[in-house]
Amino acid sequence: MPHFLEKLLLALKDGPALSTAALDVDQVDPKVALIVKTSGSTGNPKSVLLTSQSLIASARASHQYLSASPGQRWSLLLPTTHIAGINVLVRSIELGTVPVGVDSQAEFSAIVPTQLHRAVHSDRQLLEHLQNCRAVLVGGARLDSELKKRAQDLGINVITTYGMSETSGGVIYDGKALDGVSFQIIDKHIALRGPQIAYGYLEGGFPIKDGWFITSDLGFIQDGALVVEARADDQIISGGENISLSAIESYLQSEYSNPEIVAFAKSDAEWGEKLCIATTSNIALDEIRSKLTNRFGSHTSPKELVRVSDIPYLSLGKPDRRKLSDDHS
Repeated sequence: MPHFLEKLLLALKDGPALSTAALDVDQVDPKVALIVKTSGSTGNPKSVLLTSQSLIASARASHQYLSASPGQRWSLLLPTTHIAGINVLVRSIELGTVPVGVDSQAEFSAIVPTQLHRAVHSDRQLLEHLQNCRAVLVGGARLDSELKKRAQDLGINVITTYGMSETSGGVIYDGKALDGVSFQIIDKHIALRGPQIAYGYLEGGFPIKDGWFITSDLGFIQDGALVVEARADDQIISGGENISLSAIESYLQSEYSNPEIVAFAKSDAEWGEKLCIATTSNIALDEIRSKLTNRFGSHTSPKELVRVSDIPYLSLGKPDRRKLSDDHS
């Protein structure tokens, strides 16, 4: 990691741009400090171009919200191939410290919901580490409200974050915009504006409208706070009905206290797309159908249940729905 930190520090100081993945080009705009490849969990991966100004703005806004001070430490529990891990490094640079691991003391940490679930249910070392942090940012995927409450009851100061590679990571903390960030709803989609917004995509086609970055996520504003309903690209249309895969997944994981339940879709001649469930557990399809029908309506009754030995995940802990669909087509 020291070598990577040195490269990142150089990139932030107008040195050569750093990329989290191999690229087909050897030159980018001089303003670009970092190229982050998105996961492509539900679509084609994109190469996000970020400037040093955007990355530093992200770190400073986060520290302002957290009342962080120089000398305090972050723990690095996420891969540095993703913006969430990169952000921990940039924040550490800003505080003049080096990030530590789960076996050391830190004031702050950043994790994904899967890690929080493991801390609450099985990973004692991780639980104790997070309990000793002043604040723990949880993002990258939808956080179940029951899991958040249980973690808080165990003494973890959970802050739910919302953002993406295109916004240099989280820019909304517990529904509130960080300093300098604005949000609104445009055509039902969440739109964001602020100094953290990316320079663009290497491939082009960056969704900017009148200065607003238009996300693929659906949401609404309630009492001044942003509520994220679902990722638009996590939604399917089955028999003419919209179904949110993340909502289905989150509900079932909470009902069964098991993160190894994933909703995915397969193409179908009759339904267009059919809802499928993959799990490592011995759960009956009729039982799942009953629960989902009672909670969301009959259109969410899954057409297929697949039992797997392991759920495939992308590197940041998101389920690889495309692989599930391909493997069980």
